[in-house]
Order: sequence, then C-alpha cells, then structure tokens
Amino acid sequence: VQLQASGGGLVQAGGSLRLSCVASGRSFGNYVMGWFRQAPGKGREFVSAISWNGGSTNAADSVKGRFTISRDNAKNTVYLQMNSLKPEDTAVYYCAARSATVLSTSRYQYRYWGQGTQVTVSS
Repeated sequence: VQLQASGGGLVQAGGSLRLSCVASGRSFGNYVMGWFRQAPGKGREFVSAISWNGGSTNAADSVKGRFTISRDNAKNTVYLQMNSLKPEDTAVYYCAARSATVLSTSRYQYRYWGQGTQVTVSS
C-alpha cells in the first residue's frame, strides 16, 4: 500500500483544514487507517484512527471534539477534518495503514506510511 497525504497549509488559530490521504494498491478496505503528527523536536504522536468500515474511531484527548476522521473506501481515501485549530496543532501530519481489525494508537503498529503534509497554525 502506498499512501499520499495532502491538504496541509497555513491557517490562523480557530480556522479549519481537511487533510486527505489516498491509498494505492489493493484491499484498502482491509486496513485500519490512522493519522499521526510530529512537531519540531518532538516524537511522532497519535492523532486519530478509523476501522476498516468506519464503524469505530478513536482520537487523542488533545484533538477530541475538534478533529474528525472519516474514510471513503470507494475512493481509497481517509480524511482528517480539523476544526478550531490551535498553534499547538502545528506539525507534519502523516497518514498510516495497519493490516488489522483492531484500532491502535501506537505508531509501531502501522506498517505503511505516507510522506507527510505540513500544517502550520498561526496565533
């Protein structure tokens, strides 16, 4: 599976962005998809994940109520809608895929990774 993330950019605090991640290859619908982020000088942290059919999701406490993950298996795409953005959301955002049925918040559980897209939130 190859992943291509897009949709990042520069936005003012309180604004919104929608990230997309398109997967190539077969069996996209068999993968748990996740979003992670990495700020300068920090480790890569979990943001949100979604099950193969979208029936289950989870999110980091820091983004709950502001970010929403979704997927469209017909388009091989997973989305991250980000609202009420804060300067501390500034990071490179990565999408990732895990061949499993169980959601995971650990980056070590995801085998496939996209190249990342930069999100910068100004105060």
